[in-house]
Amino acid sequence: MIPAMTFWQQFSYIVSRIPDAVTCVVESVIDAVRGNASPEARRELAFTAAMIALSAKMAKADGVVTMDEVNMVKRLFVVPDTEQRNVARLFNLAKQDVAGFETYAARIKALYDGDDATLEDILDGLFRIAAADGTVHEDELAFLERVAEIFVLSRETFARLLYRHAQMGPDCPYAVLGLTPDAPPDEVKRAWRRLVSEHHPDKLHSRGLPADFIRLATERVAQFNAAYAAIARQAA
Repeated sequence: MIPAMTFWQQFSYIVSRIPDAVTCVVESVIDAVRGNASPEARRELAFTAAMIALSAKMAKADGVVTMDEVNMVKRLFVVPDTEQRNVARLFNLAKQDVAGFETYAARIKALYDGDDATLEDILDGLFRIAAADGTVHEDELAFLERVAEIFVLSRETFARLLYRHAQMGPDCPYAVLGLTPDAPPDEVKRAWRRLVSEHHPDKLHSRGLPADFIRLATERVAQFNAAYAAIARQAA
């Protein structure tokens, strides 16, 4: 039985006991918590393991793991100093193990099947890592497209994230809202309201996402609001 601990203490406790030679670190974490934690805790622990492992694969997609990318991973998961060593260990094990990134993407899809908003939030986090060094490289883009396919997210959703993180330009405010510049004002308002509602931090909390992802939702909503305000200024 896992002792009573904070979430990150639990996570660190489990990761510290994973052997160096594993075929899939996510499955090792899931096996460790099976029968030893509440369903909610098991889901969050499995999600966090899969997301960190997928982040490691994302950071390695272009062949070079930069400090900007590592720092963005740390920002996605605000880990107490006392637990960072084991989180870094999981990150490094995931980079080295034989399981491909598709294994991790499929595990996250299984955890959040039918919850497209949460899967979009996760892909958004991966885009943040890819763009952390200033550009989204070709191999990273192929990685992200494949993850989106596994998540069964629409091309419109992928395009919105791509524009948000990698293709800033005069049409960007519309692209952030998933629209084209010829969208009429009422469609712009509907899209803005829908996105703010779907990505509101309270909604993410109710869907059971870790607190660190809920924090990032505030930034996403601010982007939607800024895009809507920019379009309104252009129309004035």
